[in-house]
Amino acid sequence: MSSVRLPPLPSMQDLIRLYQLRARKQLSQNFLLDMNLTRKIVKSAGKLDGGFVCEVGPGPGGITRSLLNTGAHHVAVVEKDRRFLPSLQLLSEAAQGRLSIHSGDILSFNMENIIPENLAVPWDSAPPNIHIIGNLPFSVSTPLIIMWLAAMSNQSGPWKFGRTKLTLTFQKEVAERMTANILSKQRCRLSVMCQYLCKVDLKFVIPGRAFVPAPEVDVGVVHIVPRVQPLINLPFSLVEKVVRHIYHFRQKYIRRGIETLFPPDRLDLVEAMFEETNVRPEARSFQLSIEQVGRLCHAYNNICQHNADIYTYDYRSQENARQVRKKNQIQLEKFEAEILGDIIPQS
Repeated sequence: MSSVRLPPLPSMQDLIRLYQLRARKQLSQNFLLDMNLTRKIVKSAGKLDGGFVCEVGPGPGGITRSLLNTGAHHVAVVEKDRRFLPSLQLLSEAAQGRLSIHSGDILSFNMENIIPENLAVPWDSAPPNIHIIGNLPFSVSTPLIIMWLAAMSNQSGPWKFGRTKLTLTFQKEVAERMTANILSKQRCRLSVMCQYLCKVDLKFVIPGRAFVPAPEVDVGVVHIVPRVQPLINLPFSLVEKVVRHIYHFRQKYIRRGIETLFPPDRLDLVEAMFEETNVRPEARSFQLSIEQVGRLCHAYNNICQHNADIYTYDYRSQENARQVRKKNQIQLEKFEAEILGDIIPQS
């Protein structure tokens, strides 16, 4: 371990003062400067010896520094904010070739281009020695994990190399939703989407006061390992659609959400779906196991295969059309009332 440790460097606080760095609220930036906590995050990722690590949003480089003090063979950082490049370049020089810096937005950055091809392993073997680690800005954490779940299901991006593991920070409430069990008040769409594809573990919680500036919420560190076989073996887009509809009306019976998958005149398909799955229409969404959600997804898939127009049906567009018609009707009636008021003398 001593052979990979960094030489003495200025403290993170000194670097922030030196380069006059300030967290930007519009980018949801919060710096983690406590090196005990950054080491704890890195440790929760598992054994990194000889591995390739991609760090998302390194900022001034707190977690980066802890990563470089492990036995990781190479660390690649992806940073959108160019203000942090000088402090990261200082780390790169000290790391003597073990740190590469990539400027870009992680929502559009093609991560597979920076991962060495020789690290790829079969999907059904142990995960590759590739790790994605990051202190994510709150504003991008949920859309980013949904995007990555879709890539996992297709075995694309970083997951074309095998079951690449992730260790990421999320707002505590989001972390609890990702890991929530059946009947939990936090059980939601995100719980099912994460858990049907991955094993998800909330490692520990960091108090908000540990960050600079301190957010109003605490932060959860989540470890994610893709499953060899998803618990629902259907296309990601279909599963996401069914799950979204089921959990859209959380406080209502699941029948209400299932009904929105079909045109109003096709309630017979709603009945067929419940009859095929043996799932109670009076159940609430947070009461459903992933196995029950899977049965509903398969039933919906069977219906779509025999009714080609069903999958493309979008109740939201139909609802928007109804609202527009209603609004136009109200405006027309108001206009007619004004015209009649001008023509018909008032008594």
